[in-house]
Amino acid sequence: MAELIVYGIVLGSIIALGAIGLSLVYGIIRFANFAHGDLMSAGAYVALFMVTGVLSWIGVPDNTFGPISFGWRMVIAFPISMAVVAVVAILMDRILYQKLRTKGSGPVMLAMSSLGAAFIIRMIILILWGADSVFYHPGMMRMFLHLPLGIKIRPDQILILIIVALLFMLLHLFLKNTKMGKAMRATADNMELALISGIDTGRVIIWTWGIGGALAAAAGILYGIDVQLHPGMGWNFLIPLFAATILGSIGNIYGALIGGLTIGIAQQVSTAYLMPTYKLAVAFIIMILILLIRPKGIFGGSGR
Repeated sequence: MAELIVYGIVLGSIIALGAIGLSLVYGIIRFANFAHGDLMSAGAYVALFMVTGVLSWIGVPDNTFGPISFGWRMVIAFPISMAVVAVVAILMDRILYQKLRTKGSGPVMLAMSSLGAAFIIRMIILILWGADSVFYHPGMMRMFLHLPLGIKIRPDQILILIIVALLFMLLHLFLKNTKMGKAMRATADNMELALISGIDTGRVIIWTWGIGGALAAAAGILYGIDVQLHPGMGWNFLIPLFAATILGSIGNIYGALIGGLTIGIAQQVSTAYLMPTYKLAVAFIIMILILLIRPKGIFGGSGR
């Protein structure tokens, strides 16, 4: 059971990273982006293209770092993939969502448009890479570290926790200490008042989509490192992402972190009693219970 909890923390940290981006977008734009999970897939596959394609062609060595399953190619590909998906997210808003908002389209129309965008992203991945599951480093031997209580954990998983903690801390410092971060918080509290106060809300929205896309890409890459890549991975994450966002209170990045860890642990622990295929059902049940018992989430509102 202790080992399942540890694995749940690893999975939950990945869910949390995606949920933070989703929560940011909803908190500022009031928009439930159903394409967010597929942005995770996009980030993972852009990194795959960099690792096995571009960086391989130009001769970047890929010797692994000790027990870690990747090397310099992934180190270079990681931030590039985050930047690429950030640009994709911004373009999606400029080309599609912004025009719908300008026309006064309601939440249902925006949600359906994001669902269509999700299908488009997934179809592009299927066309370019096919439907098979792939690995960043196929056939790589995976070393386990043995911890107390019979817990076995891979060095990759420890690194995933460190990267998630680092990205979350950087986001926290950005929102608390930078001019744009403060503008984002003000816009999330009241967009009309922020606009009257002289804040460029259009620029805030661009930053919001960029950060949300970058975090989604990071989550997708980390999941690919931990498990594998397949075109439907982002879609499978959609319910856990929304469950974590709702559980932690929509618009609250700290709540999204707690919600993601909670969902991840619940999903992994459930495998001790249920088949692994039921993990998504566990996330869905938690989401429904929260909506019924505490619709505003465990933090009861925004905590920006």
